[in-house]
Amino acid sequence: MTIKPDPSIAIPADLGAVHFVGIGGSGMSGIARLALGAGHRVTGSDVRDSANVAALRDLGATIAIGHAAENLPDDVDTVVVTGALWQDNPEYQLALSRGLPVLHRSQALASVISGQRLVSVAGAHGKTTSTGMIITGLLALGEDPSFVNGGVIEELGVSAASGSGELFVVEADESDGSFLLYDTSVALITNVDPDHLDHYGSLDAFEQAFVDFADRANEFVVISSDDAGATRVRERLSHERVLTFGEAADATVRVRSIETDGPVSFAVDHEGVTYRARLRIPGRHNAINAAGAFAVLVGLGFDPAASLEGISRFAGTGRRFELHGVVDGVSVYDDYAHHPTEVAAALSAARTVVGDGRIIAVHQPHLYSRTRLFAKEFAEVLEQYADETVVLDVYGAREDPEPGVTGALVSERFEHPDRVAFIADWQQAADHTARIARPGDFVITLGCGDVYRIVPQLLGSLERERDA
Repeated sequence: MTIKPDPSIAIPADLGAVHFVGIGGSGMSGIARLALGAGHRVTGSDVRDSANVAALRDLGATIAIGHAAENLPDDVDTVVVTGALWQDNPEYQLALSRGLPVLHRSQALASVISGQRLVSVAGAHGKTTSTGMIITGLLALGEDPSFVNGGVIEELGVSAASGSGELFVVEADESDGSFLLYDTSVALITNVDPDHLDHYGSLDAFEQAFVDFADRANEFVVISSDDAGATRVRERLSHERVLTFGEAADATVRVRSIETDGPVSFAVDHEGVTYRARLRIPGRHNAINAAGAFAVLVGLGFDPAASLEGISRFAGTGRRFELHGVVDGVSVYDDYAHHPTEVAAALSAARTVVGDGRIIAVHQPHLYSRTRLFAKEFAEVLEQYADETVVLDVYGAREDPEPGVTGALVSERFEHPDRVAFIADWQQAADHTARIARPGDFVITLGCGDVYRIVPQLLGSLERERDA
C-alpha cells in the first residue's frame, strides 16, 4: 500500500531540517527548492539521479541515490514523503519509529504557502500548462509570484520559485484528495474528467471533491463551461463568484475562431470586448487552457489585453510535447499524456504541425487500474489520432500488478491490428519504431511513468537504422 495524506498529523510551525524521500519528482523537487530558498537544511533520496536531483544538489541539498535507512540523518526535524512510495520504505519506517513528523508532500507545501494569496489549479488534464500560463502571464504583468508547478516552465528553466509578491500559484493534485488541504483564494478547475476512481471509489465522490475544493476558495472560482464533469460540478457549487471559460455561448470568457494550423490562434470574448492571441505552442486544447488562465488574471483585476499578451508568451513545460531530437528527418517528442483525453489532445496537436509526415505513438499505460478501466478508450484515441502505435507494458507506479493486465489490453482492442504492436522489451520497441519511421514523421512517447527514458534508445535506433 502506498502512503496517503494523513490530515490528523500536526504540521510543525517550523519544519527545521527537512528530509525528502523521493526528492527527484516534479512536485517534491519544487517543494525542496522552496525549502532551500527559505533557509532550511535539505537532505533527501531518490531511486535514480536526474536533472532535478542535480539542480537541488547545486542549491545545497545532500541527496542519496537509492532508498535506505542510513540516508535519514540523525538530526533531521521533519520528513516529507510522496504518495508514490510504498509504506515499507526503509526511510519512512525509520522516521515513524523515531517519532518524527512525517508529512505528505501536499502537507509540506501547505506549510510553505501558509498565509499567502493562493491560486490553486486543479483538473484531470491541463493543470501543468494552465499553471505555467498563469505564472508566465503574471511575470509579464510585472508581478513576482511564488509558484510550484508539475513541470519545468520552458522560459524559466524551473518548476518552482520563491517570489516577492503576494500571489502563490500551485498545481493542485486531486489524485488523492490532497488539493483540499490548501487554503485557496482562487480555484481554477480545468475539467473534471473521470480519473483516480481507484482512490475515490465512485464518480460522484470524485466530483464532490471538486465541489468541496471550489466552494472553499476565499475569493472566486474559475471553471470550464464545456467539460461535462465540470458542468455537473458547477451546478452543485454554492460559491458566490464563479467565472466560466470555454466555447459555450454563455461562458464568462468565451473562446472562438480557433485556428490550429501551427501554433494555435484564437479570439476571446470578455465583457463585450474581443481580444485575439496567438500562442507559441500548438493544440486546440491550449486555446482553452489559455482562456482559463485569462479568466484567472482578469478575475484578479489585471488588464485583459495585457493579460492575454502575457499568456501568449508561454512556451510550454517539460514533458508536454517536448522535442528531444531529430534523426534523418524523424522528430522524437515526449509528452506526459496518460489519460485518453490527454492522449487525444497531444496527438491532435501534433497533427496540426506534422505536415505530410505520420505520427508514431509510443504509449506506456500508467497504472493497472487505469489500463483495465480505459483500455478500450486508449485504443480508440490512439487508432484515431496516430498512424502507427507501439504499446509498452504497464508502469504500475503505486499499484501492485493485476493478473492479466498488461499493455496487450490496449493493443488487442485496435480495430486494425496492423497499425499497432505490443512490445514489452524497450530496445525491441525502439528498433521496431526506427524501422517503420521515415523522414517527416513524428515519434511521440506518451505516459506519466518513466517512458521518457526510452527516448535515447529511440534516437539511437534511428541513428543505426539510418547508417544501415
